[in-house]
Amino acid sequence: MKIIIALTTIALGLLGRSEGLAQSTAALDKMPAALETRFALSALPPALRGEAAVYLLDPATGYHLGRQGTNGLACLVERTVWEWAEHRNDIYIPACYDAAGTKAHLRVMMDVAALRAQGMSAEAIKSEIESRYRNRIYAAPERAGLSYMVAPVFRARAAAFGPDTTMYTMSMPHLMFYAPNLKNEDIGARPSLADHASLQWPFIDRQGNAEQTYVIQLVGEAEKAKILADEKALLNDLCTYRNVLCLPEIHK
Repeated sequence: MKIIIALTTIALGLLGRSEGLAQSTAALDKMPAALETRFALSALPPALRGEAAVYLLDPATGYHLGRQGTNGLACLVERTVWEWAEHRNDIYIPACYDAAGTKAHLRVMMDVAALRAQGMSAEAIKSEIESRYRNRIYAAPERAGLSYMVAPVFRARAAAFGPDTTMYTMSMPHLMFYAPNLKNEDIGARPSLADHASLQWPFIDRQGNAEQTYVIQLVGEAEKAKILADEKALLNDLCTYRNVLCLPEIHK
């Protein structure tokens, strides 16, 4: 699924803080299909977008296939993160998975959306997903692979380095390689907010359980700048759609 990292505005200039608490209880909005498709596909490098599948969210029923794919990649905008046990309407995490990740991780995201649409509480969904992992209904990807998350913006919590439940709008294009059960100690990584350089090299992000663990590799600063420039129209359209998707360093 997604990297959730607490980064200070002073240190990295990447985050925009949300306003108010109403976002945590409001119902999910249904994004315009064309905008949601563009947002989802922005998680991929441009050369891979033309043949990727796209799943769109209907808050009343869950995800449905919006566009058939032919290259084994599947994309969506995640709106509910099961491990947080909180139903919010301001989570926007575009992500694309290869075939192994689609079978394992994207499947879970789609099931979570369906359970939320059925009216299940956030706490009950978390318990249900944990139960399905214990009972091997869900499992880690069956082979090595990766999730693309090179979109110009996403909105999520900043919680990987501590109990921060604040929502932030961030620009942090990166790749996520499946690494079930791996820990930072296993690869000698020491990611630290106090040391920007430590985040420029691979480190581990555990998302809810050992099965949903990834090696994270951020793109370089030059690559990030190009992504932001190339996706300027999308960024403007997303900001017009909802102000929580406005990047502070661009939409001042």
